[in-house]
Parts: sequence; C-alpha cells; structure tokens
Amino acid sequence: MPDESKKVLLAAPRGYCAGVERAVEAVERALEKHGSPVYVRKQIVHNLHVVRELEAKGAVFVDEIDQVPVGAVAVLSAHGSPPPVYDEARRRNLELIDATCPLVTKVHVEARRFAGEGRTIVLIGHAGHEEVEGTSGQAPASTILVQDLDDAAAVELPEGSLAYLTQTTLSVDETGQIVDALRERYPELQAPPREDICYATQNRQDAVKAIAPRSDVVLVIGSKNSSNSNRLAEVARELGAAAYLVDDETEVDEAWIADASTIGVTSGASAPEHLVSRMLAWLAERGFGDVEQVPIAEEGVRFSLPAGVRPSAR
Repeated sequence: MPDESKKVLLAAPRGYCAGVERAVEAVERALEKHGSPVYVRKQIVHNLHVVRELEAKGAVFVDEIDQVPVGAVAVLSAHGSPPPVYDEARRRNLELIDATCPLVTKVHVEARRFAGEGRTIVLIGHAGHEEVEGTSGQAPASTILVQDLDDAAAVELPEGSLAYLTQTTLSVDETGQIVDALRERYPELQAPPREDICYATQNRQDAVKAIAPRSDVVLVIGSKNSSNSNRLAEVARELGAAAYLVDDETEVDEAWIADASTIGVTSGASAPEHLVSRMLAWLAERGFGDVEQVPIAEEGVRFSLPAGVRPSAR
C-alpha cells in the first residue's frame, strides 16, 4: 500500500530528445549493418548507461578519430565535431556516420556564416564541453568563449560587428541574463536568427519549474557530464527544492528522502526511460507509490537518420 502522505511528481517531457534518439539509433543500425566493431568518437551521448549498453553490443568508444583503424566504420557523437575531425576521417578512409544533432549543426552553420560576414562571435557555453569545442572549431579565429556572468562583465570584445551563439543545453534563464549583461556593454551584439537553446532543453527546464515548487526533493536522472541534466538540478535548486543528479536509483542516499513527503522525478535528454521506471519502482518500495505525471508540453519532433544508416526507400 502506498503511503497516502507520500507522492511522486513526474515531469513531462523528460528523457530522450530527438537528437539523442537519432544518435543512439545510428550506432545500433551501424552495428546491425556492419557488425562489430563500430567505432564512436567520444561518448555518443552523455549517459553512462547508454554507453555501457552500446559497448555490450559491440561499439568501441575512442577519444579521437585518429584512434580509429584505417578504413573502419566510425560514428561522430551527437555533440558535434570540429572540422579537423572530418579531415582526419577522410585521410583514414573511414566510413563516417555523422550523428551530430541537427540543432547543433544549425549552430555550426550560423558560426560559419557569422565568421564569413567578418563578425566576432561570442560563444556562450562551458569550456571543455564537446559541443563548445565543435562549435568554436567552426571559426576558431573569430570565436570568444563566455561562460558566465563574470565573463560577460570582464570580456573585452574587439571593435566591429559582433554576434552571439550559445551551447544548446544551457539554462534558459541564465543564458538570458548573460546576453543581457553583454548587451549592456555591447548594444550592437546580434542574436542568431533563432534561439540556439534547443526545444528539448527548454521543455525539460519548464517541466522542472512545474514540479520543483511542489517538491521537497527533486531527483534528476542523468550522468555527471551531461550539461542539460546538470541544468535541471540547478533549476530545481533555484526554486527551493533539494535536488540531486544521479545516474540511477543505486546512487540515491536514503537520507535525502527520509523527511520528504513529495519527490519530483525527471531525467535529462540523454537518459533512457527504463532508468525512470527503475527509479519509480525503487521509490514505490519506500512508500512513494502515488505518482502524478505533470505534463507541460507535447513533443513530436523526429529527425531523419544520418546518411549511411538510413533505411532504403521502397
């Protein structure tokens, strides 16, 4: 019997976005088509469970494309890659499957266009993140990275045309504050044609905003290197809930939920739904069997698979 005083608020939407679905399916189809091994540059998506599951099917993850044997099949991760990666793939005669999320590719196109127009690009994002490395690599001589409000206050930009781009997985609210701070100093700063933060990132943050004020604790299922998952935990904390980012239920400290009556649950855009089911079962065993789904948006976005693994037209 569930404890009637205990409740779970389940955010919707949550979990896989269209770009992650496409990237994971690209690796699975490449394995079906070519057999093992299929090499993948970087983690295909930032989720420990997904990487382990694909490794078990025969995927081999490498840090750089020059670790892939000449002539082999290689997949590029959803986060995007800088141009030298493609150059090296051609040199190695790789059968390349590009699983870059189309929304990241859009930012790459914008970066090349802005640079071609002679603009200096302010890239808002996190240093060292693969997506940021991929985007800055499109026009490295024209790109200046701004990570936070302190950077926005201190950065000295050259005279001339300025434009900004952003990592697709940032906090919507924080990014808006950074843009406002930059515009105070550089009013001519041009925005991208459409916002770069992706629909899935925005929807998952909005869903957390719907559950966090009603929750004592919010559990975010996602890996530590997942930018969008980290942002979900931050958004929940900003709204007054204790929030924890965990790969799965085995990482939950029971002390976190000992005094809670309402627990919010969500998952990052690279976390598979079976991890949510496991978390709900674990919570139910501890009296949190009453689950209320809190939907804030419907998602029907689908991306076609990359060339090389698309099904043949009939």
